[in-house]
Amino acid sequence: MELLDAVFVFQMHEEQELLWHQRVHSHEKGQFELHYFVSGSGTFSNAHNRYVISPGSLFVTTGQTIHSIEANVEESLTYYATLLSCPEELELAKRLEAMNPIKVGTNWRFFFEEVRDKGLSQTRELRISACHQVLGLLYNLAAGTKIEEVKGENIRLEKAIRYMQRHVFDKVDLQMIANHVQLDHSYFVRLFKKRMNTTPMQYYSNLQLEAARALLTSTNLSVKEIADKLQFCSEFHFSKRFKQSTGASPSAYRKTHLQLLGT
Repeated sequence: MELLDAVFVFQMHEEQELLWHQRVHSHEKGQFELHYFVSGSGTFSNAHNRYVISPGSLFVTTGQTIHSIEANVEESLTYYATLLSCPEELELAKRLEAMNPIKVGTNWRFFFEEVRDKGLSQTRELRISACHQVLGLLYNLAAGTKIEEVKGENIRLEKAIRYMQRHVFDKVDLQMIANHVQLDHSYFVRLFKKRMNTTPMQYYSNLQLEAARALLTSTNLSVKEIADKLQFCSEFHFSKRFKQSTGASPSAYRKTHLQLLGT
């Protein structure tokens, strides 16, 4: 049992980004993938079946099943994709695949953020924990168990993550986020860091850089225009932060990834 990949795709709508994510592909035998859509609309193709994508829908795809995503350009898709290798749970995955799309609601951002954080961790125990977290959700869905509404501290974190995702192109500060979730900002930082292993503003910064990577590889916007769009104080500051995160300057990153995409 292994979590192979966990990605967050933010507001997919640019042409090159669409070409990459809409490619028809499959995974290896014994693997299965989850797609959880939090906003936007489009079509999810799984083998010979085509489904309408709506916010709060979850799709399960078993290994060797050809699948693809077709986004509605006017309603940008935001989603989480989680890929596991778990041959011993193939029957579970097949049962859930037959239930596509599974309506779980839109309050699962925190769940999939936590899975992504643990799944990409260097700590083996956390990676295993992420797998069990996903399997726990899937077994509950297969059993028809009513999925508990996100509540307590988790609903505050869910609201915070949703707020930051929706305002990635705006100028947001810690106090604004804390006010939105109605928590003292010091307590909010402690809570967020305890559960997400990062601070709220570091998470928001990472969101900005994810958006920057998408804009660099899928638009013709200049580096300065991207810096302005993401509310950085200057092109220099943006480039410095970007290089610290990726190891490459924005221009070098764009050149390398466009070559990989064959454009």
